[in-house]
Amino acid sequence: MSQHVIEATHVSRRFGSTLALDDVSLETPGACVHGLVGVNGAGKTTLIKHILGLLKAKTGTVRVFGMDPVRHPVDVLRRIGYLSEERDLPEWMRVRELMWYTQAYHPNWDPAYADELLKTFGLDPSKKVKDLSKGMRAQVGLIAAVAHRPDLLLLDEPSSGLDAVARRDILNAIVRTVADDQRTVLFSSHLLDEVEQLSDYVTMIHEGRVVLEGTLDEIKERHHLLNIRLPAPSSSPPVLEGTLSLEGDGRTWTAICANGIDQAREGLGRIGGEIVGLRNASLQEIFIARVGRKHLPTQEG
Repeated sequence: MSQHVIEATHVSRRFGSTLALDDVSLETPGACVHGLVGVNGAGKTTLIKHILGLLKAKTGTVRVFGMDPVRHPVDVLRRIGYLSEERDLPEWMRVRELMWYTQAYHPNWDPAYADELLKTFGLDPSKKVKDLSKGMRAQVGLIAAVAHRPDLLLLDEPSSGLDAVARRDILNAIVRTVADDQRTVLFSSHLLDEVEQLSDYVTMIHEGRVVLEGTLDEIKERHHLLNIRLPAPSSSPPVLEGTLSLEGDGRTWTAICANGIDQAREGLGRIGGEIVGLRNASLQEIFIARVGRKHLPTQEG
């Protein structure tokens, strides 16, 4: 039996002339937080819809808990909690009514846990959904997704467009879901600092293709930021093997390397340059190096 909660293998999906997913493979281990990072439109939501069984893979396969979510929707979906970016909640319901409604579909619903989260978020159960702020809607949606203690929690841009306090509350609840119950979370986000803060495992997707994946520690350990000093000013970057990107001017340049420190050092030695600073690169710096600064995600998405 597979040790992975989610397995997507060589999945491709086209909508008209747009190739939304291009030979995507992804594996999510159990009891971890898996961050799916990329700009809006990169293919993250399309992949999540395949995992939920809302879309059927045209090529490739998707397995969740070892099952095809399209062929076994009841067995798969009863073990999943899901929060969409749209927060499409019934506006006419009161918060407590939404909790009762959701509870009816989940025999494992934990009413004490739901009440605790309502208090933690400071939500009034008597309020109607239509009267809630965007942040409150996200919090209510998250409670509905986690209070039945699902084996897998799927979150599509859970904190997009929210203020810092609402983001903090939601992220803390995600962390608790895994820490307390050893469950699995897959969440998509264009907020790179958020992914770096939460994730054990990261998949970076761009224009429908996976450009990087692995544990966060592995990714950071093999990507380094180098501060470089050249012997004389230069208007163009030095040519150094093993570097993903080079930025700067004059004598001072910054490079991002992927397992290429020795090659960069040797290349600099040949031209009389030196490395004057060295550290692991952040996830945002790695993203820029691999995808390009013009694609850098923003808080607004």
